[in-house]
Amino acid sequence: MKQTKQFKTESKQLLHLMTHSIYTHHEIFLRELISNASDAIDKRHFASLTDSSIPSVDYEIRLIPNDSNKTLTIIDNGIGLTQDELVENLGTIAKSGTKAFQESLNKQDAELIGQFGVGFYSAFMVADKVTVETKSAKSDQSFLWESDGISSYTISEGSKGDIGTSITLHLREDSEDVNFSKFTQTYELKSLVKKYSDYIRYPIKMLETKTEDKKEIQEDVILNTMTPLWKKSKQDITDEDYHQFYKQQFNEFEDPLKVIHSKVEGMLTYTALLFIPKKPAYNFYTESFEKGLQLYSKGVFIENKNKSLIPDYFKFVKGLVDSADLSLNLSREMLQHDRQLKKIASHVEKKIKSELESMLTNERETYETFYEAYKLSLKYGIYEMFGVNKEKLQDLIMFETSKSEKLITLKEYLERKPDDQKNIYYATGKTRNRMMNLPQMDHMIEKDIEVLLCYDDVDEFMFQAMQNYQEIPFKSIQQGEIDIDKDKKKEVKKQEKEHKTFLDALKETLKDDVKDVKLSTRLTSSPVCIVAGEGVSLEMEKVLNQMPNGESVKAERILELNAEHDLIITLKEMYEKDQSTVSSIARLLYDQALVAEGIQLDNPKAMMEALTQLLK
Repeated sequence: MKQTKQFKTESKQLLHLMTHSIYTHHEIFLRELISNASDAIDKRHFASLTDSSIPSVDYEIRLIPNDSNKTLTIIDNGIGLTQDELVENLGTIAKSGTKAFQESLNKQDAELIGQFGVGFYSAFMVADKVTVETKSAKSDQSFLWESDGISSYTISEGSKGDIGTSITLHLREDSEDVNFSKFTQTYELKSLVKKYSDYIRYPIKMLETKTEDKKEIQEDVILNTMTPLWKKSKQDITDEDYHQFYKQQFNEFEDPLKVIHSKVEGMLTYTALLFIPKKPAYNFYTESFEKGLQLYSKGVFIENKNKSLIPDYFKFVKGLVDSADLSLNLSREMLQHDRQLKKIASHVEKKIKSELESMLTNERETYETFYEAYKLSLKYGIYEMFGVNKEKLQDLIMFETSKSEKLITLKEYLERKPDDQKNIYYATGKTRNRMMNLPQMDHMIEKDIEVLLCYDDVDEFMFQAMQNYQEIPFKSIQQGEIDIDKDKKKEVKKQEKEHKTFLDALKETLKDDVKDVKLSTRLTSSPVCIVAGEGVSLEMEKVLNQMPNGESVKAERILELNAEHDLIITLKEMYEKDQSTVSSIARLLYDQALVAEGIQLDNPKAMMEALTQLLK
């Protein structure tokens, strides 16, 4: 007997919400219906384990496209539905009411993913009529459900003989915006199954027409892989398997530098399959680069790039996470950013960090290759948010030093440092040769003090954010006072009185360029150097002034003279004989110091004129 049941008066608005607000792509309907079919087979399989009246069969999901009738049928041999279950499950929306339905949208614990009626209604995005024929494992009778998804649905006796469910979608007419006919094309269906449902555990089958010996034959093909690589036991997966999967899944041409395969079970259950590419993406350091990991739930594809699963400083990692513990409300497309996701993200971050530390310890050359490719990500990660992540990343960064071109960590630097050395010293510049020839490096070499060599613009900002490592402060040899030789300091104190008039004259002449002119405790073989006061360094000044739309920034400049150098002695004597030479002397010394520091002169001609004037 045929029964017609009316949807509640609000059902039209609710169905509109289901098909226009929850889902963003029409093609999602196939993923939803296949996932429901998989859920139904799961239920039958588990029921058959304890109920001998429910036979176990070769489970499958089948797609039957019909281009001439413009229909698509999805068949499963799962648990099926009784008449009451049809009303209950396919009436989910009808019985909800607008208020209750909207409330369920907002509930953090509203886990409706397993309810047949919710994802089922995505069918009305592409169909103006849906027919469901089903026979439950608990009933001898089958039933037919039909609806246009607008005002009512009917339930009548069906003729289905075997257990399971068949859903036929009568596709809408094509419009300017959507080509609904494509959902009867085998190539489109194969593509959608590969994209969204490749790892459904049951075979998804479809008859495909092929030509052999000029004859057309139909062949049953399985559209999905079924068992995801990441769900296999690690011991059953070869490096080649990982590399092949990586290249296919992420459109890469080279093997990855590192594979991280992690399975976590317990209070939180998930699998992560992660890859570190050998080289950064072409747009890695641009705003167009999108970070994120692929997200699956029970093997069903949910999201291509979930940004919350990976921190910015590890954004070079590609991969996926599959978890059955996620709260997916209303549709598999809607993911709540809840505690489970945050916990998974935290675990993933720790796992990546642990693997990098292990690589650094056990595969030093591989790590150095990684570091050269992605060091800026780690350094920016330390600098950002005022160094809040420094504890996580500081042991992963490396540097050349004044004693060796081989990279070392901060921990290794401290192990080599004399016990009485109070600071971790560093220099900044574009090349090793320039830094090794800095006037400020003279005294460090003489005293056998190792200096970190920093080539990247972010280095100085990073050290400012870190402030110290294991409570040992960072100190630039190009900034502020360097207190490493008490005897030298005493000697310079004595010399200051003798040079006071000369220094004061230079300071007055250069008052628009420098904050101070004084004798140096750090110079040995060089006559002069320029250093920055506390705060903005000379390297920071260069970087900040290169930024687009940035305000002009200037570091405090201090000119330091080596009182024992022949040039300084000669120039001081020249000044004492003829004080009018002070302008030329000041310009020569200041510009020479800037050149040594690698700072471009505003007026190179002025330096030549000063030198010419002094040689007359």
